[in-house]
Amino acid sequence: MRNVWIIASREFRQYFISPVAYAVAASIYLILGGIFFINIYFAIRGSQIDPDGRIVLGPLVTILLFATPAVTMRLLAEEHRMGTLELLLTAPVRDWEVIVGKWLGAFGFMLVIVAFTWVYPYILNRMTDPGIDQGILVSAYLGLVLLLSTMLAIGVLISAMFKNPMAAFFVALAILLVLWIVGSLGSGAGVGSQIAGSLSLVDRYYNNLYRGIISLPDVLYFVSLTILALVFGSQIVESRRWR
Repeated sequence: MRNVWIIASREFRQYFISPVAYAVAASIYLILGGIFFINIYFAIRGSQIDPDGRIVLGPLVTILLFATPAVTMRLLAEEHRMGTLELLLTAPVRDWEVIVGKWLGAFGFMLVIVAFTWVYPYILNRMTDPGIDQGILVSAYLGLVLLLSTMLAIGVLISAMFKNPMAAFFVALAILLVLWIVGSLGSGAGVGSQIAGSLSLVDRYYNNLYRGIISLPDVLYFVSLTILALVFGSQIVESRRWR
């Protein structure tokens, strides 16, 4: 595990000197702050503010759909393009340690970004009486963290497959969009529709966790998909080692 933490800490620090990472963070806060301000402005004009701390989570989930591929696209694709991945693989480090370390560094960086979004529910809590429902808010944020871990793992997997970071970005975004909209195919009564609905990232998040219901099947879905993506990523890195 020592190698994992070394790689993770290196990647985590790297984000804070990367212009792409700062651009992603600035975009998230600007868009989210603008949406929050507009909602509060019209709520005040209507003399009624809905004390729901999830006012920022709906837009944030959509923003993260596009932000996570941007954060992960360079993790392995850039190293492969520059030839530093081969150098890394010659070190006494296992393939899964490279993948998990890269993912953990990105996950830590995105957790910092998500943590600062708590300021919006805090402001809303101060503006309303008796305040927002903290239980629902915690459940919704827990679901967001699980969703984020899965999207980042998929991004790392795709980054391991390409030499071009932009190609990794668009492919990861396409896969996330498919997992995003596949729930719309589950509206029927057939087995195929039910399977499609169970694979939806959106349904898994919004149906329970977003509503304050911590469901074990939903948690296992995100954890399993995260692990599966990381395992596949490790296999891809291993295949590069023997080329």
